[in-house]
Amino acid sequence: MAFALPRPVAFVLGGGGSLGALQVGMLQALDEAGLVPDLVVGTSVGSLNAAVLALPGGHGPAMLPEIWARMTRHEAFPGGVLGQVRTLRHSKTHLFPNSGLAKIIDDHLGPDCRFEDLELPLGVVTTDVDTAEPVLFRSGPVRAPLLASCAIPGIYPPVEHEGRLLYDGGLVANVPMRQALHMGAKSLVVLDCAFPGRMPSAPGTFAEVLMYTAMISMRNQAVLEAPLAARVAPVVYLPGPEPLRVSPLDFSRTDDLARLAREAARTYLKELVVDGPGLYGAPGLVVP
Repeated sequence: MAFALPRPVAFVLGGGGSLGALQVGMLQALDEAGLVPDLVVGTSVGSLNAAVLALPGGHGPAMLPEIWARMTRHEAFPGGVLGQVRTLRHSKTHLFPNSGLAKIIDDHLGPDCRFEDLELPLGVVTTDVDTAEPVLFRSGPVRAPLLASCAIPGIYPPVEHEGRLLYDGGLVANVPMRQALHMGAKSLVVLDCAFPGRMPSAPGTFAEVLMYTAMISMRNQAVLEAPLAARVAPVVYLPGPEPLRVSPLDFSRTDDLARLAREAARTYLKELVVDGPGLYGAPGLVVP
C-alpha cells in the first residue's frame, strides 16, 4: 500500500440488504491498513452501518461484527408469508412493517439519538417521493432518516419526516459519492455491497423480486457515478469477494460474507497505489 489520501476522507457505504455484511469485512481490512474516516455517508443498510461507525467513543467498528452476527431475517423483515399478505392487503404499498428495523436502530443507537450526538459527521441519503430527488440528512433526529433511507418501495412503508414523504435513497443514490463530496470530502473510500461481481441468487419470492429489481438499478448507478466523482477526488472502490449466491433478504451467511470481504479488501489494499484524483478499483471488481 503506497498512498496518503487527501483529507477529509469519506467512507461511502451503499445499500444492499443482508449483503451489508460485506461492509463489516471491508471495514476490518481498512482498519488493519490504518485507514480511518473523517466523515461517513450511507444509503439504506449502508446508512445503518455508517451511523454505528459514527458513534462516540470509536466503538462502532467493534460493534458492527457483533450486531451482524446476531441479525436475523425475522428481526429485519418480521412475519411469514401470511403476515406479508395481511400487511400488503392492509397497507396496499408494502410487505413488511418497519417496526423490526426501528427496534434495531433503537437498540444500537437509541431512540433519541441525534446527528449532533455522533462523533463523526454522518450523511444519510433518502429519496423524496414527490420530486424523485435525493435528500441528504445531516442534522436532527437520526431515527426517521435511517428508516426512510432503508424504505425500499414494496418492502417497507415510506416515512414522513420534516414535511417530506421519503423512500430508500438507493432509488437515486445507492452509493452516495456526490453527497460525500458535497459534505467536503477530498477522498472517497467506497464500500459497495450491492455490486459484489454478479447478481445474487434468482428471486424465489415476491419480496426477493422487489429486492432483485432494486439491486439492478443500484448497480447501474454506480457504473455511471464513480468516474464522475473520480474526476475531482481519489475514489478507492473496494472490490467484492468471489460472490456467494445469497439473497439480500437472507441473513444466514453474514459471517461468510464478512470474512470473504475482509480477505478480498486486504489483498487489494496491500497492492494499492494512489496518485491523485482517479478511480482506483471499479464497480464490479472481484478479488478471488
